[in-house]
Formats: sequence, structure tokens, C-alpha cells
Amino acid sequence: MAGDRPEGGEVPVLYSEGNVAARVALEREVRGWSTTELAERVTRAGIKMNQTAVWRIENGTPRRRINLDEALAFSRVFELPLEELMSPPLEGLDIDSRRLVQEAVEAFYEARDARDRLHHAVVAIADHIKAHPDSSRAIHEQCLRLMGDERDARTLSNDIEDGGHY
Repeated sequence: MAGDRPEGGEVPVLYSEGNVAARVALEREVRGWSTTELAERVTRAGIKMNQTAVWRIENGTPRRRINLDEALAFSRVFELPLEELMSPPLEGLDIDSRRLVQEAVEAFYEARDARDRLHHAVVAIADHIKAHPDSSRAIHEQCLRLMGDERDARTLSNDIEDGGHY
């Protein structure tokens, strides 16, 4: 049927087992993991796998097949949606660029989680002070003792007085 294939070529496969194998190799390399480490992580995620299986998925001729449970485990281990794991790697990014982006993404989520944790802790202290107003001064002094830096302690105390970090 006209329009099904580009002239003289095949329709590219957007999602395939081959893409998963290529992405497994790429994602493992980006994280600096050995095939053994990846196999151990997949096993901890609930799917028994050894280093040889990972190598055969990435390099075997013929390549080792990947079942759905394994694909889901790889998705979980790499913290990627299954659809992303199945799609071809983006072109134009070398391994160093991918590592830098991976590091930035991880740092972003760690910082977001830390901000959330700080916010919840500050709200809990503010609620405690509302219930026990006599504890306010001692709490602020404890912040200074634990932090050691007066400006930082003052910033935290202001957040507590405002009732939240955000």
C-alpha cells in the first residue's frame, strides 16, 4: 500500500526487543555498571539473572531473547518507563553526555526529595511550636547549636516561623 514504507526503505521499528537490548547496554554503560552488577540489580528486583545472560542480551549471536518480566525488571532497575526502554536511543549524544545528563537528573531528584523532607520537617516543628509556644526559643537555639552557622540557623528559624520551607 502506498505510504506504508519510505521510498526504497523499510519502516523503522520504533519499539522492539532489539531496542531493549541496545538500551540495556547503553543504560548499563551510562551508569558505569558491569554486566555482573546489572545482573545482581535485576536479581534484587525480583528476576533471577546472571552476568552471562546480560552479556548474551547485549552481544550474543543470536541475541538472547528478553521476556516481559525481564524487560519490566530492567525498566525498574534503570528507573525508565518501559516505553522508553523499548524505544531507540537518541542519536547525537555520546556516552559522556549521557552520563552528565544522568548525573544531573539524579541530582535533581535528590534535591527535590531533600527539599520535600526539609519542608515536612519545618512544618512539623512549626506545628510543635504552635502547640508548645514556650519551646520556641529553645528550638531556635538548638538549630544554631546543630548548624553552627548563624546565617543558616537564622534562615531555618525564619522558615519555621513562616510555617514551611516553600
